[in-house]
Amino acid sequence: MVVTLKYLTDLWNDVATEGMDEAGLLQYRSNLLGSDKRLTNYGGGNTSAKIVETDPLTGESALVLWVKGSGGDLGTIKRDGFATLYQDKLESLKQRYRGVEFEDEIVDLYPLCTFGNNPRAASIDTPLHAFLPYKHVDHLHPDWAIALAACANGPAQLERLREETGIHLLWLLWKRPGFELGLWLEKAAMENPQADGIILGSHGLFTWGETARQSYENTLRVLDGIGSYVLPRIEAKGEKLFGGAMVDTRSDAEDVAADVLPALRGLVTKDSPGVLGHYSRDPDVLRFVNSQRAPALAYQGTSCPDHFVRTKVRPLYVEWDTATGATSDLIAAVKEALPAYRDDYARYYNENKLPDSPAMRPANPTVILVPGIGLFSFGKTKDEARITGEFYTNAIHVMEGATALGAEDNSSSIVKGSEGPAYASAVTVVDNYVALPPREAFNIEYWLLEEAKVKRMPPEKELSRKVAVIAGGGGPGIGRAIALRLAAEGANIVVADLKPELAHETAAVVNETHGKETAIGLEVDCTDRESTKAMLRKASLAFGGIDIIVCVAAVFFAPDEQGRIPESLWRKTMDVNLLGSYIPADEGIALLREQNTGGSVVLISSANAVVSKRGSFAYDLSKAGVNHLVRELAVEGGGAGVRVNGVAPASVVEGSQQFPRDRVETSLAKYNIAFSSGESDEELRRKLSDFYAARTLLKRRVNPAGVAEAVFLLASEKRTGLMTGQVLAVDAGLTEAFLR
Repeated sequence: MVVTLKYLTDLWNDVATEGMDEAGLLQYRSNLLGSDKRLTNYGGGNTSAKIVETDPLTGESALVLWVKGSGGDLGTIKRDGFATLYQDKLESLKQRYRGVEFEDEIVDLYPLCTFGNNPRAASIDTPLHAFLPYKHVDHLHPDWAIALAACANGPAQLERLREETGIHLLWLLWKRPGFELGLWLEKAAMENPQADGIILGSHGLFTWGETARQSYENTLRVLDGIGSYVLPRIEAKGEKLFGGAMVDTRSDAEDVAADVLPALRGLVTKDSPGVLGHYSRDPDVLRFVNSQRAPALAYQGTSCPDHFVRTKVRPLYVEWDTATGATSDLIAAVKEALPAYRDDYARYYNENKLPDSPAMRPANPTVILVPGIGLFSFGKTKDEARITGEFYTNAIHVMEGATALGAEDNSSSIVKGSEGPAYASAVTVVDNYVALPPREAFNIEYWLLEEAKVKRMPPEKELSRKVAVIAGGGGPGIGRAIALRLAAEGANIVVADLKPELAHETAAVVNETHGKETAIGLEVDCTDRESTKAMLRKASLAFGGIDIIVCVAAVFFAPDEQGRIPESLWRKTMDVNLLGSYIPADEGIALLREQNTGGSVVLISSANAVVSKRGSFAYDLSKAGVNHLVRELAVEGGGAGVRVNGVAPASVVEGSQQFPRDRVETSLAKYNIAFSSGESDEELRRKLSDFYAARTLLKRRVNPAGVAEAVFLLASEKRTGLMTGQVLAVDAGLTEAFLR
């Protein structure tokens, strides 16, 4: 069948799929569907195939349901991401089913239906796929389809859709995913074999086919048809969408966002372990938050379960003076609005909780809408914070469609509806948009099965939810080692350096090792306050704020034969080593004070700070200043709960930009260590490192990894939370540096 598509593109490649088995085709189809976020959200949707396999126990043929496992993502799913279950055993569960009040107990029986030795847990959507009488099934959450599903006049819209496009979709009233909904779907499909798909009220879309290719084609055909029905109606609204604009976007919106994000991050961490932040000022976001109807629609909440599991039942909409308000006014407005939001959430919890409901989670918003500025979203990781914002943007698209369809005939409104009067009586409608009633939303958000899934997640790492700025940390030595060590403990990393190429290179290494959203590279001149402020504002925009500041920037200028350097290089040494530690730490403490979450500052000093010798006056004095700066800043930051400590390593040659070849050769000559010009840089560095190691009690080299370990120790609230104003020596026992 040739399908003509207006909005979507058929990406199926017959050459690429040649020779694939049925499971491979399922993965291929899933990846294609998941690659287009217009079709489904990250982590959302589900696909399945009923495949004939050889039973490893009997050697006979068996029909096996392959279905996306719990917690997977269609766009990235691999073969092992699918659960496999005997179809006949799933069918036999109908005999065990005691009714909707007991449907959750069926989930405990899914493992007993597992085909093969497959550890992938089956999702709660399993019966929805098992009982539909089709070999291949796609269940997606596209904004266009959910717009229909969230219409008060949804059934009437489906009739009109059929008249205009020929696409025949069935309507099922909202039902929480589970065994009962699987039976509903089976009954609807069996009674309407001519249907192209099923719309689940306030939820999503089911489509199907007899082959993987046919299912993919049918899904695209149906969704493209829905798009051709919904999108022109949105476009026809034009500037009148959401009642039209109430305010204009501020020209300094991004600057305001950068200034307020740390404070917002601090405000929404009350009674919670902390979050990272994300900011969006996408045109569709701004059109919504600036509109007349945004307050009412925002309070209405979201519809699709995939949305509000992340965005909570509703966002916080902040009213403030968008025209002339200062950053402080916006922060004050959020502070004023939060108590009412938390009270409202507590009321929602208390009115809907059951005797076995999980304890109430922190009553803080995960989405904050600010007219004139945009959308702020929060999560335990950077990608979760971003995805939460993307999910609410999906919800905005749903509201666009539902409200744009509100001028249509409302005679079949589900609020006045025939089916499910108890549900209908609990529904509220704003401009034709229907969100889930609070009890239904609660039954998803606090579902014991969802709680069990959360508890199966691996424990968070020690520095999870933290953001570390490594100022002057772009080089391949100490700075990179610190970035990698803190990232290994779960921290997000901002690598800032005077040489942006080095910062980006180190960030790339961190991302390759620990995940693509772990680190960013930024340019900074640590000796310049405005440059440092700009860097910290970019860090705040990227991650929501900061928690750890490590000052690494340093220079060493080789002396002449008399052991001296020009006064210009003295000044440069003091500027980079002392002022370049002070300014990032000082500005970082100010930001942490505004964020009000405490934090840790670590300055990299040197054993030279307490060792008197010829030839490095300027460097040694600058590092002695850093040691005392640690104590002064500890006093400065103490009132804000900010700890300030230092690490004083002995000479670190490995990876250090302070040890170019000429300095290494000069040092080797100074210490009468034989070498030849033909030896490599690394060979010469190794000789010098071995000489330095021989001077220590432990006879071991001081390397970047050892320094990074000390920085992690001091950055950790868990390990050194009562330690501030101290300098930790990492010198393998350099007796000359023993304090007297």
